[in-house]
Order: sequence, then structure tokens, then C-alpha cells
Amino acid sequence: MNDDDELMTSFHTGQLHANAASVPDGLCWVSILSCLLLACSYVGSLYVWKSDLPRDHPAVIKRRFTSVLIVSALSPVFVWAWKEFTAIQTGPSLLALMGIRLEGLIPAIILPLLLTMVLFLGPLIHLAMDCPWGFIDGIKVVVDPCFWSLCLSDMRWLRNQVVAPLTEELVFRACMLPMLVPCAGPSTAIFTCPLFFGVVFQFSYTAVFGAYTAFIFIRTGHLVGPVLCHSFCNYMGFPAVSTALDHPHRLTILSFYILGVVLFFLLIFSMTDPLFYGFPTPVCTLTSTPGSICS
Repeated sequence: MNDDDELMTSFHTGQLHANAASVPDGLCWVSILSCLLLACSYVGSLYVWKSDLPRDHPAVIKRRFTSVLIVSALSPVFVWAWKEFTAIQTGPSLLALMGIRLEGLIPAIILPLLLTMVLFLGPLIHLAMDCPWGFIDGIKVVVDPCFWSLCLSDMRWLRNQVVAPLTEELVFRACMLPMLVPCAGPSTAIFTCPLFFGVVFQFSYTAVFGAYTAFIFIRTGHLVGPVLCHSFCNYMGFPAVSTALDHPHRLTILSFYILGVVLFFLLIFSMTDPLFYGFPTPVCTLTSTPGSICS
């Protein structure tokens, strides 16, 4: 690193510490209770409707859309109330803290999604090998308005690819992380945030995935990256390793599984470098001890 780089790093670090919010007394309790209330409101809205119909029935999905969209629309109020109640001082605006901003938007749309696709390299190769369409046929389908019309008229597709990714990332990442970071710090907040969904819903894969999108949110300071990654993962589903083991070309597919995981861990910090998205990211200004996650 040359002298100019060291000077720039020192400047950014000093700026981050200067902008960091002071931590009022009782902040942690207020933050935890606010996040728990927000999580219960979100998950409770899914079950407020009494029905004997299955969860995939269009009528059930439409009702859940209504309630979950209302809670999600009101979720920024929780962050505003938390900010007012704790009197915590922040430099960035409320929307910027929630990852809704223009600076670094293009990289935030592209790079986290590409990183997630690298992780799913094995399943993508598996899917390509078994797909009856050629590459050109696939492109024709993607640009066909009729294809998107069918998707948008499918309630399950809307739930899995649009509403669930958008509302869950808004509530459980964009709204909760700004409340948790000043108290817990960025690194701890990444692993704490998914627990609020797990407490009222389920753990395991959901918690691991939630930690990943929380990491992306803090590193990029954008909501769009976690939403797109969430939608992509919902489309791909959990990797079907057992199916890959029975595939005629299993050695090739498994090789790409391993390659994807290795490349993912090699690229995870470089492709989410905050310098691409505006350093420091807004949520990182909420702590005086940012650590390596924010730099």
C-alpha cells in the first residue's frame, strides 16, 4: 500500500468514526424489543387469516399479500420510532440507513447476484445439463412478454420471487440491522438478525441464508442486493446434492459444486467491497467499532 492509499484509508476510517453514532443507555434493550416486535408483527400477519385452505391456494396467498404488505409498509415507522426514542444521532437519512439510496446502485444490483450465482455454480450446471432448451431457446423465452405475463399471474411465483424476498429483506435486514448495529456491532448483528425470524418461525437453512443477506446488506449498504439474491435462491431451491450423485455426469457436476463453493469464499469480500458502493456504507456509520466487515 502506498502513502496515498494509507492516507485515504486513514481518512475514511476517521470519517467513519466521526460519523459513528453515540450509544445511549438502554439502547440494546430497546433495539432487541423493537426487532422482536417487528418480527412478531411480520410473521403474525401471515397467520392472522383463518382458513382451511392450503398455503399455496391463491385465495390464501392473496390474503397474506395484503397483511404482509401492510406490515412491511409500516416497518420503517419502527426504525423511525426507535431512532426518536433512543435519540441516537445519525448522519445518513433514514432511507439511506435502510439501504434505499442511489450511490453505488448499479454494482449493488450486479455484484451480489453474481456472487450468489457463483455459489450455485454446481446447481446451475446441473440445471443446464438437464434443460431441454438450447441457449437461444432460453433467451427467446426470457424476452417473451407472454412468459412474464404468465409469471405475474401466478400467485405462487409472485410470492416466491417478488413479495417474500422484498418484504422479508425490508423487514429483517433493512429495518432490523440499523437498530442492531449500534448495540451489537456489524459482525454480531449479522448473526443476530436472522434469529428474530427463527424465534417466531424456523431455524437452520433460514438462519444461514439470513446471515448471508445481512452480510451483503452491511457490506453494500443497499437493499436491492439482498432482495435479488433472495429471489434467486428461492428460484433455485436448496441444492439437490443427492440428485447430483445419481446423475450420469455426476463427476462433472460435483466438480462444479466444489468449484463454486471455493470461488465463492475467495470472492466474497472482494465482490462486496464497500468501496464499490460508497465507503463507508450508511449502516456502518452507526458504530464506532466497524471491524473488517465494514472495510
